[in-house]
Amino acid sequence: MKKRLPFEILYEDADVVVIDKPAGLLTTHTRLEGRHARETQRTAGNILTGYVRKGQAKSSKRVWLVHRLDRDTSGVILFAKSERLADKLRENWNAITSKRYIARVEGTLDADEGVFESYLMDNPRTMKVSSVPEGAGGKYARTEWRRLEEGEGWTLVEAFLKTGRKNQIRVQFADAGHPVVGDVKYGARKARRLFLHACELKIKLPSGEHVFAAPIPF
Repeated sequence: MKKRLPFEILYEDADVVVIDKPAGLLTTHTRLEGRHARETQRTAGNILTGYVRKGQAKSSKRVWLVHRLDRDTSGVILFAKSERLADKLRENWNAITSKRYIARVEGTLDADEGVFESYLMDNPRTMKVSSVPEGAGGKYARTEWRRLEEGEGWTLVEAFLKTGRKNQIRVQFADAGHPVVGDVKYGARKARRLFLHACELKIKLPSGEHVFAAPIPF
């Protein structure tokens, strides 16, 4: 009997495998010392490597990381089945992809749509990302967003990443005074989960153009 995977495989061919990652699952290993520790940590990458090896522990097959989702962010994520393809996709990632997210943020937004532009810097000591002035060493980040729905004390938004910086959506909405619901790290009240979901990935692959979508879990 095959072991049940903790996520749905949205697409698979000879080059890639695409999954709907659940909230709470690491995309790839954290800073662990030792190959065994890295390869045995419960991550989407390690689980998929076991899947493509089909129970053959000595198999050389594995998957390669192309992009990431935060541990508590759910949704579409793609892995390559060769290092060469992974490198090629990473090199051209922003040019060949379009990414759409759904987020529930705290409060009521003043406009129906907008654009966030800032420079983001990762602090390895605090493990947080923050906005810094232009020229201070941060990386340019742009997010376009649109309001979809309002509830009691929250707004549902659609966000399009035009750059792929770490914690980009989370930091920019928090800077605007509307942190993602459940994002305690960036000032939100505690909730049952982080309400951020990568719902769609459009990408050009060797097999052609594809659109991968994962249903919204909240």
